[in-house]
Amino acid sequence: MAISTLGLYSQAIILFAALALFTSFMMLAQARMMPLIFTFAWQGLLLAVVSVLVAIVSKHPHLYVSAALTVTLKVIVIPWLLYRLSVRLNMHYDAEVIKHPTLLLLGGVGLVIFSYYVAQSIVHLSGLATRHTIAVSIAIELLGMLLMSVRKSAVAQVIGFMSMESGIFFAAVVSTYGMPLIVELGVAFDVLVASILFGVFFFHLRDSFGSLNVVRFNRLSEAIEPPPLPDAAGESTLRDPS
Repeated sequence: MAISTLGLYSQAIILFAALALFTSFMMLAQARMMPLIFTFAWQGLLLAVVSVLVAIVSKHPHLYVSAALTVTLKVIVIPWLLYRLSVRLNMHYDAEVIKHPTLLLLGGVGLVIFSYYVAQSIVHLSGLATRHTIAVSIAIELLGMLLMSVRKSAVAQVIGFMSMESGIFFAAVVSTYGMPLIVELGVAFDVLVASILFGVFFFHLRDSFGSLNVVRFNRLSEAIEPPPLPDAAGESTLRDPS
């Protein structure tokens, strides 16, 4: 079905879904922490707008509650928490070096193409007005996973995790017109608790290791005395550390 034959609201859903996908690419290419947080907030706002449009098309009023929760958590609360953490940890001016950014964006494009290939069967079988955006929701999840994989900062990896959760929520909205309200409330509460726990976790990491760069954690080593080696007479001797 051509996009031009769709209704106004369905075309608006596709437009805002494409903008949400664009914010995932912006997060991949963003090296500074503060713009990364603000881009995540913009993605949450766009997903909330899509939820409202889907509620209008499908006449499911509980999606308005989902949109309100999305705005509250992913546009206001979680970005504010991440902002305060970045300021208190003196990370708001930090710029992370991204190796091979062009290859990274090309890899993101490949994931989008793969998402459309995977979603072909769903699009052909679905009769929902939002079937064109199912591939976008899969792509947002995969790009969030890619963000977690390539970034070295723990805060950036948490933002990638939250972006993956946004993709899962978006997939539920566009594929089934939303989950039951009690499930959405439970997921929203879990996301809020997880964001608070991540904040506590960041402070513990910074106090213990002096950095939130996960690459440095892999270099940690613990001095352990080597086990004794038996000598020719069968008695145990300690290995010379030199």
